Amino acid sequence: MATSMHTWDDDTNRFAHAVIDYAVERVHLAKDTQWGAHPADVLQAAIAHAVAPQGVGGLEALRLFREVLLPACRPMDDPMNLAYVPTAPSVASTMFDLVVSASSIFGGNWEAGAGAIAAENQALRWLADLAGFPPDAGGVFVSGGSAANLSALVTAREVFTQRRGGRPPRYTVAVTEEVHASVRAAARVMDVDVLPVHTDAHGRMTGAALDAALHEHEHDSVFAVVATGGTTNAGVIDELDPIADVCQARGLWMHVDGAYGLAALCSSIVRDRFHGIERADSFGVDPHKWLFAPYDSAALIYRDPRPAAATHAQHGAYLDAVNRGDWNPSDYAYHLSRRARGLPLWFGLATYGTQAYTDAVDGAIRTAASFADEVSARPQFQLLLPPELSVVLFTRIGWSSEQYAEWSKRRAGEGRYLVVPTSWRGEPCLRICIVHPLTELGEIVGILDDLVSYQPA
Repeated sequence: MATSMHTWDDDTNRFAHAVIDYAVERVHLAKDTQWGAHPADVLQAAIAHAVAPQGVGGLEALRLFREVLLPACRPMDDPMNLAYVPTAPSVASTMFDLVVSASSIFGGNWEAGAGAIAAENQALRWLADLAGFPPDAGGVFVSGGSAANLSALVTAREVFTQRRGGRPPRYTVAVTEEVHASVRAAARVMDVDVLPVHTDAHGRMTGAALDAALHEHEHDSVFAVVATGGTTNAGVIDELDPIADVCQARGLWMHVDGAYGLAALCSSIVRDRFHGIERADSFGVDPHKWLFAPYDSAALIYRDPRPAAATHAQHGAYLDAVNRGDWNPSDYAYHLSRRARGLPLWFGLATYGTQAYTDAVDGAIRTAASFADEVSARPQFQLLLPPELSVVLFTRIGWSSEQYAEWSKRRAGEGRYLVVPTSWRGEPCLRICIVHPLTELGEIVGILDDLVSYQPA
């Protein structure tokens, strides 16, 4: 009967405890590093019986997930997963995510989720303070950097339109080739043009290059500049303060995409490299990357949240009862229904204290710097850039793209480590990104030994 989905009986008790026990096991025990994608037809055949009129029961569904589905997923939180930007959720934040799901909290407006929103706002305040934002700054947790960038740019466009007194023939946003792909995707969704800004030898946007690009642009249609606080490919920080000078002089919205790198605002080592972030109009950072929260969570923070609320707040007869004087997170991004996805970060901060986050981020930065020194000391390798954060780009001298790809695929299949090739200035290379506090220097130095001894096919 349909009501069995919402009642508690002996069978429900058994499978519920089995699920919780397995969740604890998953947090406590290392995942198999040989796990990874399986062919779609194999997976579909294995679970073909699962979704049926009578179902298969909770224990069988859990078995299918445990034995068939999860082993077909990459373990993103393994300390030797060094590709893309991995994740390293803390025990506290992961376990509390179960509580968030079990609590059925609507995090869209204050009336429904005041307690959760108060905690989320405390976590947002910590981030805003790290950036040097004013006391009335505020924002919202969204699903990821893509949602944060899109929501900030939609706000920026509306502010520009209001200031201009109307719409230009086309809107334009200024970015570099190193900007995250989600920013260009947001431009496509918004149907706005992209003004390319040249980067320096380190891949950074500079104030001078931005000013030159804007000067050469024929039309008064640029409404925002997206700088990056730690590029995904190279971990490079744009010249934020000179960029802010240009934006201020020209009346442009300055958004800083720091999905990966702005976690280092809490660092005691590199905080000064973000000088100028305090002048931005908005920024985004993903706790599920380098702030040790589970997927999916991105913090979007506005210097002045009022234009965001004017832009994004949704209205309708069914929403007339919402008190617009309260802090309603749904008003600050392009969403209405929302999970209180900032709670796991808040719980982690409350559990361990902010100093633990500083120590963990500093540890990754030191490990990356030591690994870069090791690369530089070996004649078989070339360090392409001194790391600013925890990304290291380097080459195995003489190797081709095909050789990198072969080595990477073989070692990933063996479950030894995940290191995915990339390119820098058109040159194929290897890239590691360290976020996990348990990533050991000795282990990643072993990758260099392996690259020296490896014989490509």
